[in-house]
Amino acid sequence: MNLPNKLTIFRIILVPLMVIVPFLGVKGDLLGVPITYIIINLIFIIASYTDHLDGKLARKNNQITTFGKFADPLADKILVLAAMLILVEDGNLPAWIPIIVIFREFVVSGYRLIAAQKGGQVIAASIWGKLKTVTQMLAIILMFININGTNIFGAFIKGNLSGIELIINILATLLMIISVIATIFSGWDYIKNGKELLKD
Repeated sequence: MNLPNKLTIFRIILVPLMVIVPFLGVKGDLLGVPITYIIINLIFIIASYTDHLDGKLARKNNQITTFGKFADPLADKILVLAAMLILVEDGNLPAWIPIIVIFREFVVSGYRLIAAQKGGQVIAASIWGKLKTVTQMLAIILMFININGTNIFGAFIKGNLSGIELIINILATLLMIISVIATIFSGWDYIKNGKELLKD
């Protein structure tokens, strides 16, 4: 197994570790941020970096494999959704956001499955897909250092934050809104560009 695929597997292994952290009962905070969230965030950042690294290495060393094509996007989805659900459970993120993400992923996965059955037709990823990935990951990282641990949209609307808290909240909120818009448009691109697959 080549290095890019090993990095992909490593990223998948990091997800359950990230999910287990809240159950460890770690107490205390650092600069107002719960240590539990700091640990989760570090795991998420490392996993996110492996997403960039494995793709870069696979292209550079011509090590693109069937396993990599399957496992790499799957690992990304698992990572992002796991992080979002942790935030939802703690009341820091509205549930409708991961619902939109899950809906989009089911649609895209369905189209990819049909494309594979029809001789491996490729539906090219659009700029929306890349924007979705980057903004999702940056927004999640900021939300895990959200000092008050409040729902980003709720706190933003109520206007009960100040200083660095307000800056983090505004950035996290705007990035998450952009990621939702990009999620919708990238899903629509798959439907539009893959409509020929459904003709028969």
